[in-house]
Amino acid sequence: MSINDLPVLSALRTKMQWHQERQRVLAENVSNSDTPNFKPRDLVEPKFNSTGQAVGGFAPLSLTRTSAAHIVPSSGESASFDQNRKVGFQTRPAGNAVSLEEEMLKVSANQMDYAAATSLYGKSLHLLKTAIGKG
Repeated sequence: MSINDLPVLSALRTKMQWHQERQRVLAENVSNSDTPNFKPRDLVEPKFNSTGQAVGGFAPLSLTRTSAAHIVPSSGESASFDQNRKVGFQTRPAGNAVSLEEEMLKVSANQMDYAAATSLYGKSLHLLKTAIGKG
């Protein structure tokens, strides 16, 4: 087993790659803030199990009718609720839904989370070097 096969390092690498890709998507949102009919995008954060392996995405939530007064959900895609779907509440008359303030907050949080992941990765490597007597 090589050092690269350790689950904690693999999970941290996956997390750092996700932050890099999210940074690209957020930068694309900012750069298209004046493009008519542009809808901002974002990525779903990866989840890890107890062994550090990335697990699949979210399963859609199904609607449940708890009262006879509720409208019966139609079958198909509209019968489920996508918990990851975010609808911007500010859409300009040209159809652009990018909020620069919201995008800057996401960029800032993404940058801090990336710094935390790289710090943990570096400290994990330092611990491994110490454990084998080369640190």
